[in-house]
Amino acid sequence: MRRSRVTQAKPLVAGLLLGLLLVIVAVPLGAQPAHVTGGEHFGPYYDRAHEVTINGVVEEVVTKRVAGSPVGMHLLIGGQGGVVDAHVGPFLAKDVMEGLHAGLPVQIVGAMQDVRGKQYLMARQLVFGGRTVTVRNKNGFLARSFVNRAARPASQRAAQTEQNGGAR
Repeated sequence: MRRSRVTQAKPLVAGLLLGLLLVIVAVPLGAQPAHVTGGEHFGPYYDRAHEVTINGVVEEVVTKRVAGSPVGMHLLIGGQGGVVDAHVGPFLAKDVMEGLHAGLPVQIVGAMQDVRGKQYLMARQLVFGGRTVTVRNKNGFLARSFVNRAARPASQRAAQTEQNGGAR
């Protein structure tokens, strides 16, 4: 039995139509460039030219995600200008997170940013208890905190080795 040209072209046309449909579904029609939307997909824009320094006391440490707010830990800081919501991000080292508590005097350097109608201080640097912690780099990108294993005391390293089953 011979196939006509029309029956041979049906799979090709069907494949092209399916591909076109997938492209239409995958690309939102109302998409805007990131600079128009404020870059919400990669986090709020950091305006280094408008950095401020706030001195105050931690009123609350917020670790639970609140819808519409930047992801990560927030510190509610009470100072002369009222309460400021300072975003310190999700990448603080464990010892830094444990050291932050209500009643702690802090100094925060950062830039104010409007995110979905609410003002946040995007912290770049956090100073408390004689420590200086870099939260963001000078361009506003969140910095990851890594604990230097060699910097731990020898007693902690030995305890960890013992806990892991000894030296191998």
